[in-house]
Amino acid sequence: MNLINIEKITKSFTDHRLFDNASFSLQEGEKVGVIGINGTGKTTLLKMMAGLEEPDEGTVTTANHAVIRYLPQHPEFDPAMSSLECVLAGNVSEENRWTIESDAKAMMTRLGIRDFDQPAGQLSGGQRKRLALISVLLSPADILLLDEPTNHLDNDMADWLEDYLKKWRGALVMVTHDRYFLDSVTNRIVEIDKGSIYSYQTNYSGFLELKTQRQEMEEAGERKRQSILRVELEWIRRGARARSTKQKAHIKRYEELRDRQAPVQDSRVELSSISTRLGKTTVELSHICKSYGERKLIDDFSYIFLKGDRVGIIGPNGCGKTTLMKIIAGLLPPDSGQVVVGQTVKMGYYAQEIASEKPERTAAGTGWEDASGETQKDASGRTQKDAGMKEIDLSYMDPKQRVIDYVKDTAEYIQTTDGVLSASAMLERFLFPPDKQYSPIGKLSGGEKKRLNLLRVLASSPNLLLLDEPTNNLDITTLTILEDYLDHFEGIVVTVSHDRYFLDRTMKRIFAFEENGKLRQYEGGYTDYAMRKAAEKEAQEEESEGKRGLSGKANAKAGAKADTKADALTKQNVSAGSDTPAAEKGQRTRGPQKLKFTYKEQKDYETIEADMAKLEDQIAALDQAIEASASDFVKLNQLMAEKAETEAALEEKMERWMYLEELAAKIAGQAECGVGRNPVSSQSPE
Repeated sequence: MNLINIEKITKSFTDHRLFDNASFSLQEGEKVGVIGINGTGKTTLLKMMAGLEEPDEGTVTTANHAVIRYLPQHPEFDPAMSSLECVLAGNVSEENRWTIESDAKAMMTRLGIRDFDQPAGQLSGGQRKRLALISVLLSPADILLLDEPTNHLDNDMADWLEDYLKKWRGALVMVTHDRYFLDSVTNRIVEIDKGSIYSYQTNYSGFLELKTQRQEMEEAGERKRQSILRVELEWIRRGARARSTKQKAHIKRYEELRDRQAPVQDSRVELSSISTRLGKTTVELSHICKSYGERKLIDDFSYIFLKGDRVGIIGPNGCGKTTLMKIIAGLLPPDSGQVVVGQTVKMGYYAQEIASEKPERTAAGTGWEDASGETQKDASGRTQKDAGMKEIDLSYMDPKQRVIDYVKDTAEYIQTTDGVLSASAMLERFLFPPDKQYSPIGKLSGGEKKRLNLLRVLASSPNLLLLDEPTNNLDITTLTILEDYLDHFEGIVVTVSHDRYFLDRTMKRIFAFEENGKLRQYEGGYTDYAMRKAAEKEAQEEESEGKRGLSGKANAKAGAKADTKADALTKQNVSAGSDTPAAEKGQRTRGPQKLKFTYKEQKDYETIEADMAKLEDQIAALDQAIEASASDFVKLNQLMAEKAETEAALEEKMERWMYLEELAAKIAGQAECGVGRNPVSSQSPE
């Protein structure tokens, strides 16, 4: 059943057109993820579906019976209302009056809000967002409209919400940049691009493939149009006289081809490497402690950051992640311990939220080396070898300031690997065209402000990047380019993030906050951390069961088995990328075992390279056929499907070939060591 129908809408803000004759519909049970570059109209689309905004042209029709619940990107509450009152507002009815309060408290506790009486005016932006989410989920609805629901949720909370929405039976439309979340929850992706709405009946992984196919079809169609246009242009230039109906039709066809708009290429954020030289001495944290009242956030944490470090910091909301980042940046003093900073270190701090007021900073150069040459501490317990080091906190944005002036405050000209670029040129690379560069910051969307803030942090040429929740409010396109940028960044990167994809993609080490302010180190990305934790939990459960059900030797044997399992996974994570077979890692009770090809492996090894070459030729022929059939949509789909099958077959052959090559190398090495002769060879030994 059609719940929401949007027909041929047009919507503009000043001179910027968000939607141009765009259409969209929502059916029962659909779970839709809305994506697109910041500023393209994702939030506006949700507001129109919620009835909070009207299109300039076109219609938005909603089913009469449909109950809609809307989660705004930046919710606001009466500052005098308690947290519980904020959640209950609009959710209490005669039917649920006796149960709604207990349901609300349970959900608030699950999302980390335990002070039910705390006034809304004392809550952080993240806490207000979670309150709004609880309020939306508390009452039954037919349609959920969620704008960035995973922002400000820690990993456990995000997992809970993911499970909740997967079980949700109503319709769902959400704007989110969490790629793992999109993949797991959605069954349809809607992309807003250059005023149009494109729909893909798949999750995020499927969307990436289908979008590539769409772009390839558009490009093939454009190549064919240009080819025909050249022929028609040559006919026109020969001086054809438009006297007959046939000739007039010929000219008309030429004019239609000429005036047809070519596919517009997607705009992309471009990031060139921007950094300064980093010396051997970087940043050293020594026995850092920090508490608020009786609550200990950080307890005796020490770590030396090395050049090229990629460190992710995770933990529940409120555990002290941002506090640790601010201590590293020199924005917050530790209760005890020292922060030693090298003389070449230049920090760039990308804050979690845009500051509404300009922060007051301690003047640079106070409390460093004195005349005797002894290192002095400032009030924060921080030492520094050179007063020329800069600590960059650029979280404040004056809404009245022009976009270009905001960047020029840091640098009018920026040195990149592509050469020196002006502030205006860098803004264009960050999808701020000249007309938008002279607009006040207050007119930008939330995502555009974050993108602009990221540009200014990078323009400061830091060699130590502190990124506090960089994935909040940044679109997927910008995140992808940022991830590529970090791959080539020569300095140190420290990030606080709940984005599992981002952590897996960019980080090499994880520090997880545990009980009583302790931080534990894990090697690898988020998935490595999660696997390690799962193995430890399983080992503990097995050990507990063993203690209850076994005694004596049996109990000891079960405990040893659990410990061995956890230790094995630990070694696997620490030595990630090792290709040592499992059999070589364990203890051997017998002598070396002789490796050899099976009959099938031998036959495959002899023919597989020829098979791969044949498949590559087939793909090349299909590419030519696809280009020649650009205007035949049915045939084009058939050819694209055939190409996908052939590419899948080629990938399977390549994986088989890699396995056989590795096995052949091991067999050859075995022969050299005298374990046995090489069975790859068909010749008998002399």
